[in-house]
Amino acid sequence: MIMKRNTPTLQHSNTPDSSGHFGPYGGMFVPETLMAPLQELAREYEKARHDKKFRQELDYYLREYCGRPTPLYFAERMTNDLGGPKIYLKREDLLRTGAHKINNTIGQILLAKRMGRRRIIAETGAGQHGVATATVAAMFGMECVVYMGEVDMQRQALNVYRMQLLGAEVRPVTAGQKTLKEAINEAMRDWVTNVRTTHYILGSVLGAHPYPMMVRDFQSVIGRETRRQILEKEERLPDALVACVGGGSNSIGLFHAFLNDKDVRMIGVEGGGRGIKPGEHAARFQQGGSLGVLQGTRTYVLQDEDGQIMLTHSVSAGLDYAAVGPEHSYLRDLKRIEYTYATDDEALEAFQYCSRTDGIIPALESAHAVAYVMKHAKKMCKSDIVIVNMSGRGDKDVTQVAEILKLEN
Repeated sequence: MIMKRNTPTLQHSNTPDSSGHFGPYGGMFVPETLMAPLQELAREYEKARHDKKFRQELDYYLREYCGRPTPLYFAERMTNDLGGPKIYLKREDLLRTGAHKINNTIGQILLAKRMGRRRIIAETGAGQHGVATATVAAMFGMECVVYMGEVDMQRQALNVYRMQLLGAEVRPVTAGQKTLKEAINEAMRDWVTNVRTTHYILGSVLGAHPYPMMVRDFQSVIGRETRRQILEKEERLPDALVACVGGGSNSIGLFHAFLNDKDVRMIGVEGGGRGIKPGEHAARFQQGGSLGVLQGTRTYVLQDEDGQIMLTHSVSAGLDYAAVGPEHSYLRDLKRIEYTYATDDEALEAFQYCSRTDGIIPALESAHAVAYVMKHAKKMCKSDIVIVNMSGRGDKDVTQVAEILKLEN
């Protein structure tokens, strides 16, 4: 559905309004059967976020189980080799399950427990959110079903096995492109059918209110830690923050603590795929993206003139999605965050470069952010400080990358 866009007031608050809108974006666009559970979830989350006991429990598990705080690592070899700014990596790849996703799933599983839900469902693209959901479900002894597109199951076979090992049922989705969008559709259908017993752990800052706000809040620990760490190391704030943007949870998690710091640039890197041509990319703020509604929220969507969702492509399963989180759309209108893209080839080059230069194998998603720094480092001052969110590790992508490079060679 294509919609006209109104220019928002040029200000940004820490939360959306009471109906879940970030300016003209966000809201609740769902079947009537989901309105009551979403409103219940919003009420319960509002109570939980102000409950000292809930916050203490969340902090405990983030520290003792998930592995926070994560290091802010000075990438010395990369810095010297690129000949540009001082580069730091926020090491979310070192968390339990290997990605930032656990920050959100641990928060939501505690919320599900608080609400008396014993069955957990989730969607996943790259598999990292599915693994994180299966992990916390196993930890609290809850039933877990994860929906995953058949294409993603093939390119992320390792994560499929990890979920199964953790006791989750992985249900393949064979509709449409057989990727993340279709997996979300199936998860939402499940939730409609089983709302009384089931909590849906949505994996990114997408969907109907309160998910974009709630997931952002759980991920904002990344930025709070980063801010504290860079002030300890450099005694000043960074000049730029760089993160990949699929749905947008790792990026908004890093950016959120710095939104009021006008001198800190923020760059979100989308999946440019094979180039910015219809059906060949997943860069919503580039050609083909316009205001619309998809899977519960109003935001930027890749769609044609008739409002039909366009095909997407990215070498990274976690970036291969037709919409972006509504808060990102709002911040883009405010010109607070710059959005660009990296192509598949650039991400593959960055994947290998980061591995060989600093001994860190990044997720293909995170490699898009590394690719941006590689491309622009020489245009920056040597006195600048740039922080890249290393949102996940690349174990899951090694087989896929090896096959692609073998074909290319």
